Amino acid sequence: MSDLPTPNRDLLRAAYAAFNARNIDAALATMAPDVAWPKAFKGGAARGHDEVRAYWTEQWSEIDPHVEPTAFDPEAGDQVLVHVHQVVRDLTGAVIADGYVGHRFTIEAGWIRAMEVCPLPPPDSGA
Repeated sequence: MSDLPTPNRDLLRAAYAAFNARNIDAALATMAPDVAWPKAFKGGAARGHDEVRAYWTEQWSEIDPHVEPTAFDPEAGDQVLVHVHQVVRDLTGAVIADGYVGHRFTIEAGWIRAMEVCPLPPPDSGA
């Protein structure tokens, strides 16, 4: 168990739950209006609620990702590294990717300000 403050953990859990439920409005409610978000599926970045909404809408028309946080590690400043089990399916339900990834969030004043994707070793790998 990390020493991540409960409000930040709750904020991130709410964002993941809303994303997995495809509730864009609830997910965006956890984010600063000018949030910086990676377009991991297509490349590049989205800035702000409108661009994130457009990116997710396009993404979900092509793939069905599910991301489940498994650990929260506080880092320097306002950053949190979330260990995520990510399963991506095509629209017929076939698994096209199943693995672990890191999501590094910057949280300021109770809002997700930014997120970046980074590689992680699998849990219990000893790495």
